[in-house]
Amino acid sequence: MTLRLTNTAKTYPDGTKALLPTELSVGKGEIVSLLGPSGCGKTTLLRIIAGLETPDAGSDIWFDDDNVTALSVERRQVGMVFQSYALFPNMSVRKNIGYGLKMQKLPKSEIDARVTEVLNMCQLQPFANRAITALSGGQRQRVALARAIAPRPRLLLLDEPLSALDASLRETLRDELAVLLREFNITAIFVTHDQDEAMAIADRVAVMSHGRVVQSGTPEDLYRNPTSSFVAGFVGNAMTLSGTIDGKTLHLEGGQLTLPKKGDGHTVFVRGEDVQIVETGPLQGTVETVTFLGTHYRIGISGITSYVIASIHSGHQAPKVGEKINVAISPEALMLLPKEVATA
Repeated sequence: MTLRLTNTAKTYPDGTKALLPTELSVGKGEIVSLLGPSGCGKTTLLRIIAGLETPDAGSDIWFDDDNVTALSVERRQVGMVFQSYALFPNMSVRKNIGYGLKMQKLPKSEIDARVTEVLNMCQLQPFANRAITALSGGQRQRVALARAIAPRPRLLLLDEPLSALDASLRETLRDELAVLLREFNITAIFVTHDQDEAMAIADRVAVMSHGRVVQSGTPEDLYRNPTSSFVAGFVGNAMTLSGTIDGKTLHLEGGQLTLPKKGDGHTVFVRGEDVQIVETGPLQGTVETVTFLGTHYRIGISGITSYVIASIHSGHQAPKVGEKINVAISPEALMLLPKEVATA
């Protein structure tokens, strides 16, 4: 199904505006992530879509051609996966998955057939009769997904589904979740504050800040073409290069850079992977920190601008702390954003 929100907002009785008037469209079978820091409104938006929160007057929520704004959560046919998974510890995996179908009063034969179907899809058949307490974190996540999709919902909503897991397991299950969601072929929206998670799973990412969607696009588009300093910094950790701009030249403490176009009235950003340590280059700085991260080093460099900037250095060896180094940044790697947008 398709989802469309128009002028959808949420103001609490004390006057707090949790969600400013928002427009959002999600295509059939599309996986969209709501990405942003805590308190930006992403969970509020998810709860409004689910029917767990009542939006302000004038808001409209459409599932295909049905206006569901006034429908209760029970009548919206939405599947939900929460941070805690909210599984029943006293039930087996099979009974957990079949619980929603039992509440729908479906015939036992149909319940058994649907539960078996999703057990196979989620690779849970060997654990069907196990208690939830006997499962690992990753297995519980799959049970929560299976329970959510067993009733064949119109829309699947996931609220920080990986946040309860440890870092190493989260990365493995992130890829598994991306595969499963596409196998389900269901329209899905998931909330996360983790940019890597959003970019790995979603077809499209809606970045939120202070109660509104500030930019929406494919992961590649957000990374390469951010429209504000917030998006540049939140998606890919872009750094500001503070200096004086004169036409196509950026004057920094550690040297000069050529800009891809005239930069007057703009702020310049760069990502760590584009800050290259070279034998000879237009910028000079001093190594402040060296952090080994397995596949690369993160080098903190002072003296180029008024604060330390980072270089993602993939060489087999790294310069030493205190060493003077040369740095190059290609003009194509520099992102120019209008000052009024960048400082908003």
